[in-house]
Formats: sequence, C-alpha cells, structure tokens
Amino acid sequence: MSENLNLIDTFAEFKEFKSIERELLMRILEDTFKQMLQKKYGLDSNIDVIVNVDKGDVEFQRWLEIVEDGKITNESTQIELSKAVKIEPDFEVGEELFETIHLKDFGRRDILSLRQSLMAKIMEYEKDLVYQKYEKKVGEIVNGTVSQIWKREISFFDEDGIELIIPRNELIPRDFYKKGETIRAVVVKVEPRTNTPLITTSRISPVFLERLMEEEIPEIYDGLISIRDIVRVPGERAKITVEAYDERIDPVGSCVGTKGVRIHGVIRELRNENIDIVNYTTNPELFILRALNPAKITALEIDEENKTAIAFMKPDQISLAIGKNGNNIKLASKITGYKIDVTRENAIGEEDIELQEFSDEIDEWIITTLKNIGCDTGKSVLELSRDELIRRTDLEEETIDEVIRIIKEEFEK
Repeated sequence: MSENLNLIDTFAEFKEFKSIERELLMRILEDTFKQMLQKKYGLDSNIDVIVNVDKGDVEFQRWLEIVEDGKITNESTQIELSKAVKIEPDFEVGEELFETIHLKDFGRRDILSLRQSLMAKIMEYEKDLVYQKYEKKVGEIVNGTVSQIWKREISFFDEDGIELIIPRNELIPRDFYKKGETIRAVVVKVEPRTNTPLITTSRISPVFLERLMEEEIPEIYDGLISIRDIVRVPGERAKITVEAYDERIDPVGSCVGTKGVRIHGVIRELRNENIDIVNYTTNPELFILRALNPAKITALEIDEENKTAIAFMKPDQISLAIGKNGNNIKLASKITGYKIDVTRENAIGEEDIELQEFSDEIDEWIITTLKNIGCDTGKSVLELSRDELIRRTDLEEETIDEVIRIIKEEFEK
C-alpha cells in the first residue's frame, strides 16, 4: 500500500510540470516502467504498461507464448503448458496468455529506484524544453518578476516560472529594482547547464531598444519603416537611424509621434535616455549634419579616404555638438562611420593657436576639460566669458583666471 501511495505522490509531482505535454509525459512514464520490468523479466519480455497519471494508477501486463513442457527456448517470452493450464484450464500450445503484474511484486528498493529514475528523466526533458523555448527567444523581450537581488546579478521568473538572470553590467545605470517588481529585458544568450539552462538578459543591448521601438511604433513593426542602426550610451543618449521605403512616410515624425507621444514610452522604459531619431541618407554630408543634431553646422569638411570629418559651427553650438561627457559626438561618429571633430566657424583660415601648444604652462587635465566643452584653440577660450568658462568646465575661478592670463599674454606677444 505504501508503495502505491509513493507512486501516486510522484504522479502528483509530475502534474506540476506544465510545460511538458501530456502525451510526452505519458510516454516517459511508460518507457521508464517498461525498462524496470524488462530488467526484472528480461529484455525480450512482451510487456504492456497502462498509466493513468490523474489517478496515480498503473497496470502492467506481460504476454507469454504457451509451449510444450520442456520446449522453452526463451523464458522471457514463453511459458510451459503445464503452468499455463493452472491459470486457465482451456489453454493450448501456441496460444498466448497475459499475466497482470502488481506493484506489490516489487520491493521497496525497486519502487524508490523507479521514482528516482522517473524524476531524473522528467527533469531532463524539462531542461531540454526550457532550452529549446528560450533558444528561439534570443533577441525577444521577456517580462518577469524579480525574485532575488545579488551583488553581481538579478534573477527573475517569467510567467511560466522559468528563472532568468540579468547581470549588473547589463542594467541601465539608473535601474533600481526591488524583489517582487516587474522587469523587462531582452534575451541575449542561452547556455546549457547541468540542472537548468542559464538564460541571460540585457537592458543595455541595442536590440532591447529596437524591440521597444517595434512595440511602440506600428510602422516599424509592420516593416514600413526600417531601423538601420542603433548606438547607445545606456541611460544617457541613443541615436537610431531609420529609413522609410514609402516616400510618403516621414520616418522621424512617425517614430516621435505627435508631441512625442510614441517615443515617450520608450524613453520612460530606458530611464529617460535621450533618443535621437536620424533619417538615414547615403549622402555623407547630410548624414553627418543630421547625426550631430541638435547642433547646427555652418560648414563641413570630409576626408572620404580616412573617413574623418571636421564640422565648423558657431561657438555656442560646440557644446551641443559634443554633448554631455562627449556622448553626442561620440554616437554621431559611430552611427555615421566617420571620426568627427568640431571647431569654430571663424577658425577657417584664421591665425590661432592650438590649445595643446600651451601644455608647458597649462596642466594636461585642464586642457582636456576645456576641449570637452569645444575649446580646442586659444581664441575659442577667450571668446567665452569668464563666468561661462567656470560654469561649463566646473573649474575653480583661480584656475580659469590663470588660463585666461596665459592665453592673453601669448596673443599679445
């Protein structure tokens, strides 16, 4: 009786494996039972296994050919007539009989071994199914509930109870999650492991941004607008090049939407990351002009052979072109394929001194700070007011005063 109860309990556990189809579950159970019986009665045994998973019932039937006494050639598949007539007096040589095998015919050790074998096979199939499911989901967004927060990663469960992870370095810098909160990420890698596949996700991958755009903008999802490229500084800024195959469609306007309503959901999901939508063109000059938005360029010199470009603009546009931490010009260079430098428009043909020439009097880190705000020459520094230089560079007043003094003295020589 206890063995039967153990088996019924095992069936109850199997019913929790919802991702395994019923027919597959039945086949696993039948195969496992048959292997156990063949081990006991011989590999050639003709055995039928009938399983009722819901009730926890199992029935075994063993088929034997009746042969004359002393004529047995295979004890696994044959029975002597003298033994057969004890079961049913009307049996004759050449007929088949079947005997019912009960669980009570097996010892407790056999039952425990059977249970362990069943659980191992079910877990193996479950693991394979999870791997196959998520291997197809690489590049897709998944939703989950945060379960654990570790030092190096966050684990979460999807709607089917499958565990996924997102490493800390795949989170947006401003991401902060608590246990039980909903998280969205894109599947980037699935690796087979001993117990369960390791499913890695990301929120900083360009693919995550691409899938979010597909969700929010019907024209992208339907293929009317194509995303050609995406570059990001996660949580800070992103640039996306788009192209419409129908000239009647404005790809940038369609992506942004009226008053930014379409792009707003994407920006919110990315922790207010600035997103620039750039209309793709094969004209490199126009492409660079668009990529440096919101800065306005007055002139552009392109070196096609070396894939470099110099953008000339008014002094008040330089900081816009460079952007916070240099992100705007960095992303513009990546998305256009050109190394872009910016300089003042009146620097063309005008006598000036490169800021680097002052390195014997001005510390290198101060020069780098000034270059980061677009001041790459002596005159570009002097064109900005003292207060403006202090505000933009966050340098000490005494430092700015000393820089101005050094540069002025050089031009007065």
